[in-house]
Amino acid sequence: MGNKQWTSLLGLANRARKIVSGEELVVKEIRSGRAKLVILSEDAAANTRKKIQDKCTSYEVPLCQATDRYELGRAIGKDARVVVAVIDEGFAKKLMTMFDVSLWG
Repeated sequence: MGNKQWTSLLGLANRARKIVSGEELVVKEIRSGRAKLVILSEDAAANTRKKIQDKCTSYEVPLCQATDRYELGRAIGKDARVVVAVIDEGFAKKLMTMFDVSLWG
């Protein structure tokens, strides 16, 4: 993806405390129905990838791919992050337009 504007928006969502990062916390948010969008790095481990993809599919949460864990971490001002959940519908919808995802609903 050539367009990196999503990293700025994700950083803004982080400062607004509208994201959660880390595998277990993200899975918890998906189960609770609060996760509106999940962003998974392409270099995630196979087990993590399968777990997150399966949860997103069964709970109907849109899933996007980030290039790698370092880009995803930099976007939210932290070290490497493999998975991030956006818990705000407004941020999620805007991020999905940037990722060209049409899985809403």
